[in-house]
Amino acid sequence: MYNHCKVTDFDYCLWSVTNENLERKKQVIIACERCIGDSSPAETPATKMSRHQILTLIAMASINFSSMICYSILGPFFPNEAKKKGVSQAMIGLIFGIYALCTLVGSLLLGKYIVQIGAKFMIVAGLFVSSVCTVLFGFLDQVSDGTVFVVLCFITRCINAIGFSAAVTSSFAVSAKVFPENIATVLGFMEIFTGLGLILGPPLGSWLYQSFGYEIPFVFTGCLLFATVPLNMWILPSFAAVPSSQNSFLRLCTRMKILLICFVVFSLSSGLGFLDATLSIFAIEKLNLSAGSVGLLMIGLSLPYGAASPVFGVISDKYPSIRKWMMVIGGMATAVSFCFLGPLPVFHIRSQLWLTVLMLIVVGFSLCMTCIPTFAEMIACAHENGFEEGLSTLGLVSGLFSAVWSAGMFFGPTIGGYITQALNFEWSAGVQGALAFLAVRTNSMHNRPFL
Repeated sequence: MYNHCKVTDFDYCLWSVTNENLERKKQVIIACERCIGDSSPAETPATKMSRHQILTLIAMASINFSSMICYSILGPFFPNEAKKKGVSQAMIGLIFGIYALCTLVGSLLLGKYIVQIGAKFMIVAGLFVSSVCTVLFGFLDQVSDGTVFVVLCFITRCINAIGFSAAVTSSFAVSAKVFPENIATVLGFMEIFTGLGLILGPPLGSWLYQSFGYEIPFVFTGCLLFATVPLNMWILPSFAAVPSSQNSFLRLCTRMKILLICFVVFSLSSGLGFLDATLSIFAIEKLNLSAGSVGLLMIGLSLPYGAASPVFGVISDKYPSIRKWMMVIGGMATAVSFCFLGPLPVFHIRSQLWLTVLMLIVVGFSLCMTCIPTFAEMIACAHENGFEEGLSTLGLVSGLFSAVWSAGMFFGPTIGGYITQALNFEWSAGVQGALAFLAVRTNSMHNRPFL
């Protein structure tokens, strides 16, 4: 190995023996110095993607797109439909939030045992379970109002969330394994399809709901998600890996930098979850919009997110040193835009459609700027603290990332729904803005040289 390494491999050779004894390090240094003196030209790394990488990209794109369509179709019409059945705003928020809570638990467990279960099996099985539950959710309008409806909503959403967590957690780990040098770029590219799913989901769900009723949006999108099952069985490569006994969530969470990044991720997903559960009712009651118009309104959030993701992904990989700047600037913009989304009553500004649309655009753009660098930073921090490279570590990091994201998606709808019911949407949006500001401020205080 060392007899053929070139100048560019010198740092890697030193890193590879960080945990070995001093004598071994000296041997590696001598071997690498001999290689540096070698006049033979270094091999130029291939820039063209391999078939393995192309198939992985196609598979990840199909997962992101179809999963996000299924997730986002509820926003424009389900809260109002549930309200007709006598469900309170707080309970509606809990129905949205329980999905995230179960995703949290599923992500931690599945991320821990991704090597034992198998990354490909987790993706395929998760997509199958999620697609079946999406179709079943479309028939809940046939049950009686009140308690039975709420209980069945909870059961279906919980099982759906476990399937979703399996697919998403594994897809994050697989993407990082196949593209170790361009994690943020690839994730940014994948967020295009996430954004497309979030963009198409609300208007598509609204149109299908208004044209065909409650069942068809869920049946259609559930079948679309089911179509990705044989696709991924066919094109997704298998990933062999060796379990590691040294890696654990507890050890990962003892790193302060990891915890602070997790707080940022939590604040971002909390804001998105809050909007899912409350924006449609606010737009219908305060802005006098129809369910179809609400679906178009939500494009203002998802379109800038999807469009800006690949740009910020490339910037994050090319200039790793500015990732913290991206998180701080994006977090501040998110905080300000949430405060003006309602807007907060202290500003004495009346709710207007143009202001809501503008703030949603800023939220989508700023969330993208903040979110894209976080996953790459968590992986880099894990490696800096002695976690070995491989699918086992990537599973832990992706599981923790998905779990924290899900925790925010639970907090946002439930607490946001409660505050909206007790006060109003304007104050609840302000709380989300304050949470984003707190996350940014905490990170900036911990990184004073950076600021």
